[in-house]
Amino acid sequence: MRIRVFWEGKTKDPHLRALVTDYTNRIAKFTEITIEELPEARKSGSRSAKKASPVETRMLEKMSNSTRVFLDPQGAEWTSKEFAIWLGDQGVHGTREIAFVVGAADGFSPAFRQHANVILSLSRMTLTHDWTRAMLLEQIYRGFTILRGFPYAR
Repeated sequence: MRIRVFWEGKTKDPHLRALVTDYTNRIAKFTEITIEELPEARKSGSRSAKKASPVETRMLEKMSNSTRVFLDPQGAEWTSKEFAIWLGDQGVHGTREIAFVVGAADGFSPAFRQHANVILSLSRMTLTHDWTRAMLLEQIYRGFTILRGFPYAR
């Protein structure tokens, strides 16, 4: 099973960039992972448009054969163990690729959002996008360590 992570823009904070790199390298010991930083969409009003933005359309094309997990404050909240079980189930059921998408500051358009297989929230608290990226990767790594019984997860 391969993991792909998409987000708009670059991680600005150098400390969080280092965490992103660290967790990406840790995850790579369990499975193939790629991070795709896409150019930020131009601010043309809110994301309430019925049509997906050009960046969203590009992401959909890139993850057409993936199980798509969109991070959104309105999504389901799972414990780390629940997330690990879901991750393990994906592998058992033959999922070839999971694509995680961290939205831009304005969130996802309704047209894009309807393409999600899972809508997931990491917290009910508001997080910066840089923190969300690092936390997502940490939880993916934690999920793999839970599945393998590694002490990191405790």
